[in-house]
Amino acid sequence: MAGTFAIILTFATLITGIFWGLEKFKWKPARQRKVEEVRQQCNGDIDGSILAEVGKPKGWVEGLASFFPVLFVVFIIRSFIYEPFQIPSGSMMQTLLIGDFIAVEKYAYGIRDPLMNNVLIETGKPQRGDVAVFKHPNGSQMDLIKRVVGLPGDKIVYLVKEKQLLIYPACQTNDQNCTGQQLEPLDLHYSEPEASQWKEVHNRFKPNPNFYTLTQYKQENITDSESIATFDMNIQQETLGKVTHTILLTQNTQEDPSYFYHQNNQPLATWVVPEGNYFMMGDNRDNSGDSRYFGFVPEKNFVGRASVIWISFEKQPDEWPTGVRFNRIGRIH
Repeated sequence: MAGTFAIILTFATLITGIFWGLEKFKWKPARQRKVEEVRQQCNGDIDGSILAEVGKPKGWVEGLASFFPVLFVVFIIRSFIYEPFQIPSGSMMQTLLIGDFIAVEKYAYGIRDPLMNNVLIETGKPQRGDVAVFKHPNGSQMDLIKRVVGLPGDKIVYLVKEKQLLIYPACQTNDQNCTGQQLEPLDLHYSEPEASQWKEVHNRFKPNPNFYTLTQYKQENITDSESIATFDMNIQQETLGKVTHTILLTQNTQEDPSYFYHQNNQPLATWVVPEGNYFMMGDNRDNSGDSRYFGFVPEKNFVGRASVIWISFEKQPDEWPTGVRFNRIGRIH
């Protein structure tokens, strides 16, 4: 099901389109015929302003009809080609930062109807390593953005201590323990963790942490009265399929697997992706609510593939921008 804005846009386009069609093909020709009748009755001897008044449409009709071409173009672009999104959290750092505005390819995973999100024309499937927008699987219609980690049939193992993945491809879902399928895991090419430019700061007045570069952290001059805890962050290279990207790891912290989504017949932190579903994770591994917690994402929930950052503002969550990051404009990897 589409979000509220998509529903409003669809019905606004439909309603204005109806008035546009009635005006163009029924009411305007009727007024023109009326003008011609008045002209003939007066043998052409009539003031032009009177004829203009006879042929003038009602103001509200003209207004509604004039909105249709603009709404129609916006509807087509937003529903089938590109949709803009803003990044509100740090779960995809450092691929995507808070304040990034991105364009999402709506056609990447199929041409879908704008209301029910059903695929009308197949154009492709989510691929391992894609950065994708999707509706939360809890049915809330909340838009999330994560990276595609597991494909249908994959067995995913999250090594909590190492903060790394093991992925066994194409593990059959009708055999939850994959008995007899001693497949080799994908080579994900993890690099050695290195110190990053980021600091994770937990503020006693905010539910979610702020993330600062080392330069920003020094400039902010954060006091002990404001900060509950501050952590250094490591950076690491991870390869998923053909995509190599960076992940962030918070030093001296570890996820609690007891909070993970527990799949039947699987140990904690291990999942077998059902057919028609995907396993999604954020690049900021210790600060991402993702499939480790809410489970699998059905293919029907996908909105599109994130393709480009078109503007980026320097900001923290729920704060006003303090600048523009022009160097971040470009394609997303």
